[in-house]
Amino acid sequence: MPHDRHPRRIVVISDFCDGWLMPSQVASLEEAAASWRSGERGPAPGTAYGLDISEKPAVVGGYLERLPLAAVRQGLCDTAEIWSFSAQPTLPPWSVEPPGLTRRSFRPDDPGSRPFSSTDMLGHIAAFGPPDILCVWGLGVDASILEACSTSVRIYNSIDAPALRVSDDVGRHFDIVLTGAEWQSEEVERRHPGMLTAIMPIGPEFASPETFFPLPLEKIYDVVYVAAAQAYKKHEVLFDALAQMPFSTRALCVCGYGELGDALRARVRELGISVDFVGPPGVGFAEVNRLMNLARVGVVCGEEDGAPAILTEYMLAGLPVLANSRLTCGLQFITPPTGRSAGQDQFSAVLQAMLANLDDFRPRETVLRNWSWPHSAKRFATVVEDAQKHKAALAADRTGVMVGPNCQREH
Repeated sequence: MPHDRHPRRIVVISDFCDGWLMPSQVASLEEAAASWRSGERGPAPGTAYGLDISEKPAVVGGYLERLPLAAVRQGLCDTAEIWSFSAQPTLPPWSVEPPGLTRRSFRPDDPGSRPFSSTDMLGHIAAFGPPDILCVWGLGVDASILEACSTSVRIYNSIDAPALRVSDDVGRHFDIVLTGAEWQSEEVERRHPGMLTAIMPIGPEFASPETFFPLPLEKIYDVVYVAAAQAYKKHEVLFDALAQMPFSTRALCVCGYGELGDALRARVRELGISVDFVGPPGVGFAEVNRLMNLARVGVVCGEEDGAPAILTEYMLAGLPVLANSRLTCGLQFITPPTGRSAGQDQFSAVLQAMLANLDDFRPRETVLRNWSWPHSAKRFATVVEDAQKHKAALAADRTGVMVGPNCQREH
């Protein structure tokens, strides 16, 4: 990279907040900016800490990590960061994990209010400038942060069944919304006419073959379900199907978080079916990959759900997927080589057929051809370029300069 060029940054803002008790103690924007410039809150942005900037980071981890790391590998940016929030009594931490990805935490002004406002985050932006690409996921941030990043390409994805989980006053500041299905794009465009959209659910699209892959392990489970122990994941679809199976079928449920762990275990005992549980709390990605490799088929049972990252994670581990046919986002990843979909009344019969015909599927090969991160990173670069052209055209229109036609929306 030439020394006279400012490193291009991509920042992903998660709506995760560690703790709920400690409001911001930042007195002013100037105070926040000064604390960031002093270095007491961690190093300034602009280098890939833990990795020489000329090196390319591995695209590993979960859906939060894989998109920014893929953007660096694609050459779209030089450095990547993930920002979240902390309301713990101690100073919010920073870290580098995995190499090439800097993580920072910021004080929310009010940890009980979403979307978050944060004088602390505004101070960082004032101190070092906005990133080149700003990605905001989930419940988002307030309009003041998006306004401070007006020169950034600002991208939103809800990571859930609702297309937009932010108010229209916040949503109007985004340059592009990534969606999980055509109906979501239509909803975004209805609420924000002219908004650029792209069907690119960040979980399954930025699949990481380096994180999830086959292992030479004995298949001791017929079925695995990796899903939070929460109601919207609809574990009952799997449990009822297991109760209807004409032969003994063994399942594994891996729960990263959620409040229903005890209730799910109680339901399994009530039905008398064979289900083992891991978590909550959850385990790391390497262990999730190992656990998936102990099974023959992966399932996705939810309906009102975003496009779950686990869809292609199962597939990369070599497992075909049985998905609920009422899944609102993500069924485009269920194709003849990767799996089947079925309603609740047919889940048991389709699962039986899949277990009897596992050689019919080629899940990993299909993901590698279509949805692994190198493919999605190229598409993402095109989406960013379209947004840059669109911003330039709008700016030119405002100044009265003649411009060409706006770029086309990608569906």
